Order: sequence, then C-alpha cells, then structure tokens
Amino acid sequence: MSSDHRFRPETLMMSYGYKPELSEGAIKCPIFQTSTFVFKNAAAGKHFFEVAYGIKEKGPKEELGLIYSRLNNPDLEILENRLTLWDEAEEGAVFESGLAAITTVMLEFLSPGDLLLFSTPLYGGTDHFIHQVLSRFGIMAVPFHAGQGETELAKMIDSSGRSDRLGMIYLETPANPTNALIDIEMCAKVAARYRKPDRPVPIVVDNTYMGPLWQHPLKLGADLVVYSATKYIGGHSDVIAGACLGRKSLMARVRSLRTFLGNMAGPWTGWLLMRSLETLKPRMETQARNAAQVAEFLQAHPKVEKVYYLGLLDSNDPQFAIYKKQCNSAGAMVSFDIRGGEPEAFRFLDNLKLIRLAVSLGGTESLAEHPASMTHCDIQPDARVGMGITDKLIRLSIGVEYAQDIIWDIDQALEKV
Repeated sequence: MSSDHRFRPETLMMSYGYKPELSEGAIKCPIFQTSTFVFKNAAAGKHFFEVAYGIKEKGPKEELGLIYSRLNNPDLEILENRLTLWDEAEEGAVFESGLAAITTVMLEFLSPGDLLLFSTPLYGGTDHFIHQVLSRFGIMAVPFHAGQGETELAKMIDSSGRSDRLGMIYLETPANPTNALIDIEMCAKVAARYRKPDRPVPIVVDNTYMGPLWQHPLKLGADLVVYSATKYIGGHSDVIAGACLGRKSLMARVRSLRTFLGNMAGPWTGWLLMRSLETLKPRMETQARNAAQVAEFLQAHPKVEKVYYLGLLDSNDPQFAIYKKQCNSAGAMVSFDIRGGEPEAFRFLDNLKLIRLAVSLGGTESLAEHPASMTHCDIQPDARVGMGITDKLIRLSIGVEYAQDIIWDIDQALEKV
C-alpha cells in the first residue's frame, strides 16, 4: 500500500491543522475566547509585531505568532487553513459577514477614479455597495450580463474612457436569484488585456450559490473567491460569516485591510464554522438531490411559468456549455416564475407549511422568498426587471428534508393560488 496517500477535503475537515496535545488532548478544537495573548518574552512580542505588520518576513516554516484576536486567533487560523483545501487556495481570510468579505476586497483593490466591471444580477447588498458607496469615491461601475462575450466586454471597457484604470472584474456566478452563469475563463482573458505590473485587475468571484463543493473558480482563472460563509459553509442558519480565498500576494493585501477595518470573525464564529465543515459534503449532496426533484416537479406544474435551475438547461442553450465547464452539480437553488404576479407569489408564500418564509440560503431547512420585494428591493424597478427579477419570481433554497415532504408543501401551496 502506498504511503503517500492523499486525504480528500471532506476527510481533512475533521482534524486538519489542529493538534490535540496543545489543548489538553481535547478531540475537538476548543473555543479560544480571548482578546489578547501572552508573549513568552519581550523579544518574541517585538518579532510577532514586525512580522504581522510586514516589517520583517516570516520564516519558511515559522507560524504567525499570536498577538490579538483582531489579527489572528487559533480558531480562525485552523478554519482558514481548512477552507483553503476545498478551493486549493494558497491562503484564506474569514470575516464577520459575507458582505464584509466582499466590501473589504473591493476597497483594497479599487481606488478613486478606477473602473469596476461587474456582472448582473448581483446579491442586493453587493449591488447597493457598488452603487451607493463606491460611487461616492468616484469609482465608475459598468455592468454586464450573462451572454456577453470577450469582445463585448472589451468594448465596454474601452468606451468607458477609463480602460487604463480597470481595477477589478467582479462576478457572481451562478447569479442570485436567476442562476445565470458567467464564463469565468472568458473574464480572465479580458482582465489579461488590461493587466499591468502595478495593476493586477483581479477576477473576483462570489461563489456563494455553489459553495466550496460544486464550483472552484480559482481553477477556472479567478484570482480571488468570496463566500457568504453564512450559507452552505455554515449550513445551519445560526452564524453570520464571510470568507475570501486566493493566492498569497493578493490575500496579504486583503488580510492587512481586514486588520484595520476590524471585520475579522470572532472565535465563536470560527468554532461554529469548523463544526459545520465536518458535514459540508453530505449536507450539500442531499440538498442537491432534493433540488433536482423539486425542479422537475415545478417544471411540470401548470401554475408555474418557468423554472430557473441549472439541471434543466437545454443542451443547445449557450449557458449549458458554461455549466458543464464550471460546475460539478446543478446546486440546490431553484427559482421559478409563478403564473400571475406579486399577489399570486405572496399567496403561495403565505400558504407554505414546511418551507420557511425567510431570506438567506444554504441551510439545512428549506427557505422561500420573493426577491423583487425582499433581497433585491433596493434595485431600481426597471433595472430589476431587466435582470429577470420580476414580481412573479420566487426563490427557493432547498434543504435536507425528505424530498417528497418538500414537494408536498410546494404542491399544496400552489393549490391555494
């Protein structure tokens, strides 16, 4: 038998990076609920700070010394190391929310006068930050949508008048809530046209909809991947967190700004996410199986106009080729247009018995929401409709319940419409 056997990520989630002998033999990592750490001596404290602030380089086998929980903490260090395994990233950073991760990345790589190219639709919070916050700093934001190719994107950048100031290409794929796909490799080619030694033009992908299991953007040409760890990573609707993963040179900048914005996740958050990672794969696989059955049921229902689910893409649809190239699964997010409009959508939502009427996604329980009036209500109505987010659209996050129970609930609620 070979001695160089390589464990898979789902196996390593149980113990990777944790040494029980340093914690009285505890089988699971304790919660290091502390604000600060004691130095062995003054020289050690000096060295830790010099490394933390970039005054000196860390040795090849040297671990970053523990200083203060806004900088580092054992729970967060172990968690970040485990997260890197799924995406084969060099480094990771955990935040107090997904939006904290997203906004920190944008603030680090975008400066006043820069150009941001971003895909639509986006999560409502990200869209708000781009249009209501970044705009205050003179950052021009240019949207594009699924189906636009390399030539079109380059033309948009060139016609902006700021092609020499392209700072980032930001993608959310699949898109929330329509499941529209953006070709990551194509966007990487666009970024390469405008990249300079002093301007990295990172491709940043929000991979929340696919989680760490079903899509790996870094392998497809992305430079950084961000998550709302609240969703599939947390998986139990009991923690708010975010994460960013990528290569060391870029992550050093992200981690540095995180320190000074103060949005590092806390020890309790880290411990909860470590717990959740142990069941990530079985949870997500069950959710995906359930979602496939729900989507098939909805597609055949007379009160459903259209279903937005990757597993139902026609092989002749241009999106199908992207799906097969980028995704390992159709995921567990299903959206659909109900026949009618807001009154019919609300009647359906108000008559659900098992599925909870709540925003968020990726938890063990199934959830339903109305994007146009809830998660995406801050987007201008005309723009919202152009993204496919109409009053008849309903978004479902499929959980781990027995699939036929979920379908029964959807069926009985549709009967009330």
